[in-house]
Amino acid sequence: MPDFPVAALRSVELTTPHLAVSAEFYTKVWGLDVAAAANGTVYLAATGRDFHVLELTPGEATSLRKVSFRVRSHEDLHRLFVRARQAGCEVINPPAPSPAPPGGESFVVREPQGCAMEFVHGDRTKAARVIAERPERLAHVNINSADVEKLSAFYQETLGFRLSDRSKLMAFLCCNSDHHAIVLAEAPRNGLNHVAFLMPDLESVMRGSGRMVDHGHPIGWGVGRHGPGDNVFAYFVDPAGTVIEYTAEVLQIDDSYVAKGPADWVWPPGRTDQWGIAPPKSDACKAAQLAIPFATAST
Repeated sequence: MPDFPVAALRSVELTTPHLAVSAEFYTKVWGLDVAAAANGTVYLAATGRDFHVLELTPGEATSLRKVSFRVRSHEDLHRLFVRARQAGCEVINPPAPSPAPPGGESFVVREPQGCAMEFVHGDRTKAARVIAERPERLAHVNINSADVEKLSAFYQETLGFRLSDRSKLMAFLCCNSDHHAIVLAEAPRNGLNHVAFLMPDLESVMRGSGRMVDHGHPIGWGVGRHGPGDNVFAYFVDPAGTVIEYTAEVLQIDDSYVAKGPADWVWPPGRTDQWGIAPPKSDACKAAQLAIPFATAST
């Protein structure tokens, strides 16, 4: 694979107007555990090595406060900071020891379209477990963009990501062997489209989806199999209005993988995935995919 300075997608931070409700949903239904609580924020862990994959912070409305990436080395962390500033990113926190529970060294910037991004090196991890029906880690974050080509260029030229595929409406970007860690979706406004959590296998996606339905959370789209990335999916809307996805079997790629274009990802009329059995995406899911903004400095 290319020499990526960013090693992996690590976590996301969401603001929620009902912290207790959101925390209960993610621990009792979605399948995460409380890893820590500090300064009003609840840190939630999956079963993999990451100390946490989700931060829930109180806010007046639901928003994406930041996306966090793990960086390969101390030197890469500082090089990325310089490149981010040169690309016009707003500096929120310069490189310094992180005050968050997992520690490490980090910096936070806001990229030109408005998404806050944290880059971390040397943070705490934990022993991984594989537990059926529970998320292992984040798989990807899908970002809405009014200018996908410009934002895609930023990820590639400034952050060192690689374009793995381009469909008619989306750019898929990788930073390791996963087909994509970031997806950029063409949209009328910038913001969060959805957050995907990796499950151990197809069976876990199916049983996790059944658990969600049993608790009164209908499937918004799926179960199906995407084209780019070849991953299984099931979409839901959480109690605070964020679209979340169970996924599995993400395509693993290397230098030999050749990115495909929009003409390669066309389905027959009425079909929205490879299998062709998923019902159309629900109106509630489609609306939620456009409803979550990036948090502002005052959020």
